[in-house]
Amino acid sequence: MPDQPTLAQVAAEAGVSPATASRVLTGSVRVTTSTRRQVHDAMSRLGYVRRRAPHGVSSRRTDRFLAAVVCEPAPRLFGEPFYARLLSAFEEALAEHGVPLMVMTAAHAVPPLVAKGIDGVLLVGARDGHPLAVTLAASGIPVRCVGRPPDGLALPYVDLDNRDGGRQAAEHLLLSGRKAMAVIAGPPAMPGARARVEGFLTTLTSAGMTNVPVAYGDFSHLSGAQAMRWLLRRLPHLDAVFAASDVMAVAALQVLHRAGRRVPHDVALVGFDDAPVARHVNPPLTTVRQPVEELAVVAARLLLNGQRHNPVLPTELVVRESA
Repeated sequence: MPDQPTLAQVAAEAGVSPATASRVLTGSVRVTTSTRRQVHDAMSRLGYVRRRAPHGVSSRRTDRFLAAVVCEPAPRLFGEPFYARLLSAFEEALAEHGVPLMVMTAAHAVPPLVAKGIDGVLLVGARDGHPLAVTLAASGIPVRCVGRPPDGLALPYVDLDNRDGGRQAAEHLLLSGRKAMAVIAGPPAMPGARARVEGFLTTLTSAGMTNVPVAYGDFSHLSGAQAMRWLLRRLPHLDAVFAASDVMAVAALQVLHRAGRRVPHDVALVGFDDAPVARHVNPPLTTVRQPVEELAVVAARLLLNGQRHNPVLPTELVVRESA
């Protein structure tokens, strides 16, 4: 019996990229009507039929179907740079293997995943106490978490060295002579967010700096602004701020400007992510770079291959003018 055509062959027949063919198959709105028709015509000519096995991802299969489930509301999913970068790179990595991707938020995710015969799930942004990770683990669907799994669950993951990123930020600010530091932290129920702050505060404690005020946000611009205003009330003479995301750092920068505090002359500011916006604010943002695209590629490979080891990718401080 001849081999069945793959999605990559359909893409070549239609004259589009594998990623575009994948979007057609998943019903993405990011595809024009004419392109959609080209792909469907190519599927008909080649006799392409999507095949899925119910018990996970097999390296011998030519057709698989994966999902990325983000534990955030839709506005955050489409509005945060981190998710856009991660999911775009993940989709491209899967498309190289002709594997379509479905993206959804966590609300009511499991029944559709089971009903559609999803072969694997990339779980993003799960927090302690969120039931989805437990439910997915019980469903039998292969799962790969981005970041440490919540509540210490024994799920495979790919993570960043968030703690070391916090350490690098703290050491840089200490070496610059800053004495009154504060932190804008991410959600405390998110393991990666905790690790960033722990790495920062542990390093300061080792240097004899204690009682550092911490304001909590949710990685959004609004929460970063609110946290920065609270910190200025709590520590009016602060001279350095570490924000656990670039989005919150940019919000903090705007609040500092409005308060008449010069960055970096009065207040040094360090973010986390190295998002594109970090290079375009004034002054450009010193930040901890996380290799988001590499994270997605590694996660895709491990999920497709069914490997169980849990890699941790390094972070790197990028020094610009804000600190």
